[in-house]
Amino acid sequence: MHTLIQLIFSIAAPLGIYTLYLLLSMIQSRITSRIKDLPGPPSKHWFWGNLKEINKGDATVLHEKWVEEYGRTMKYQVLLGHERLFTMDTKALNYILMNHKLYQKREVARYHLGRILGKGVLVTEGDTHDLQRKIMNPAFGPSQIRELTEIFVDKSVELRDVWTTRIANTQDGVAQINVLSSLSKMTLDVIGLAGFNYKFNALKENGGSDELSNAFSVIFGDGDEERIRIWGIVQSMVPFLRILPSQDPPEFKKAKETMARIGRKLLRESKEILQGTVIGGKEKGEGKAKTGNWNSSQRDLLSLLVKSNMNGGEQGQRMSDEDVLAQVPTFLVAGHETTSTATAWALFALSKNPSVQHKLREELYTMVTDNPSMDQLNSLVYLDQVVRETLRVHAPVPISMRVAMEDDVIPLGEGFVDKKGVKRDRIWVQKGQTIFIPILALNRDKSLWGDDSMEFKPERWDAIPSAVSSIPGVWGNMLTFLGGGRACIGYRFSLVEMKSLLFILLRSFEFELAVPVEDIVSRSGVVQRPMLKSNSKSEMERGGGSQLPLLVKLYEP
Repeated sequence: MHTLIQLIFSIAAPLGIYTLYLLLSMIQSRITSRIKDLPGPPSKHWFWGNLKEINKGDATVLHEKWVEEYGRTMKYQVLLGHERLFTMDTKALNYILMNHKLYQKREVARYHLGRILGKGVLVTEGDTHDLQRKIMNPAFGPSQIRELTEIFVDKSVELRDVWTTRIANTQDGVAQINVLSSLSKMTLDVIGLAGFNYKFNALKENGGSDELSNAFSVIFGDGDEERIRIWGIVQSMVPFLRILPSQDPPEFKKAKETMARIGRKLLRESKEILQGTVIGGKEKGEGKAKTGNWNSSQRDLLSLLVKSNMNGGEQGQRMSDEDVLAQVPTFLVAGHETTSTATAWALFALSKNPSVQHKLREELYTMVTDNPSMDQLNSLVYLDQVVRETLRVHAPVPISMRVAMEDDVIPLGEGFVDKKGVKRDRIWVQKGQTIFIPILALNRDKSLWGDDSMEFKPERWDAIPSAVSSIPGVWGNMLTFLGGGRACIGYRFSLVEMKSLLFILLRSFEFELAVPVEDIVSRSGVVQRPMLKSNSKSEMERGGGSQLPLLVKLYEP
């Protein structure tokens, strides 16, 4: 009993001290805040600030409402009155994204993600991040993605065959399919083969149980935003608690160990193949390399990364084995849900706009081959416009955050008048200031794209407004893949995979909405997935709400 009391006191005492520290820092930040005179919405709650308001529905709609009322640069409040800077000023965003060492990801997010991914490119910052990108960049170049297109097309054909079988088993030739689930399996198969030469066989009905696939499902299953462990969040927000053991359940720990063990094996074999000590293949039960004319061991991203790292010169210009290993779960996270979700939104938009679906299908049939190359896919103008418009209107990742690592002054392209009536053409921020980057809201900004910015219109890409050239994105005059030193390294991979899917599926099927259009809404989270508004609240809270049911039938030319 005495020991228990000591344990409780040993935790409660520092927790109380830290709570007092937070309260004092809140008071100090309110007094010393450099953005306190910015316009912005009033706080809705003394503790939550505007957070509940943001999380209540489609946050992007709320952001757009705020911009109309308070302007393009403002502040809003989060926990305990802490203020966040919100800006849609493209000059300011360009400055923030281009100075990625000065404006980094939030430490809370990096710690929480790092517990799962290790020190992968999504987590690291500064010189470590720059070195990782330098070594990884060759694996994501155009010539490498060109070589991987065969995998994208093959897996798209496999998905087509699965859906064809589903349709054949119906009486009326129309199947209701949750396309989000099927696309997620397809992209998992793709990232397994193209990422590190591993067969998940997720699309196969009787593909058997796979260790890595099961581990991935435990850690990154649908609805992971709602199931994130409370203790993990507390530890990420209260740094001194990180010295205590994590409270992850046994299956979560086992899944992490499985991913690490198989990752080490994949890394070891990639090295051995490149060094010429292994002819090919993998041990039974841990994934088999594809055989035949396709020499995947030389083309998957992990092998290319290992090769680039081995050619990195001096030791200080190379990644450690631990850092290379961390890229395996990073590939899974970054290359899986985002592409499947974006393609699902594309099928939603095409189902909602039958004329666009018909026009796209007509263009796809001008291509005589059933196995297009990357260059052939990129030559299809309307397909490119549909993909661009999907990623503009339905960006899978709707927001991002950055934190100022030191006091700074952010320039503005469009000034504003603060609460004191003073005209400002720049923003003074202090070290630790969190900055909200509204990716989706900027993609749909009426002042840049016009009054029809919320509409899905692929034809707008025939002549886009000159104003959108100011958007500091790495691709497509949008922020979907961000920009600067932390822009999405795999954007070419995602684009060609998405085009491959649409090419195969639209030539094979016709798509219609299976539920009223107003029942399909976006589910806010790290990735913005479609869900049904008619689902029960409890189901959505359990993470089971993500889905996109469509009516699918064979297309008959």
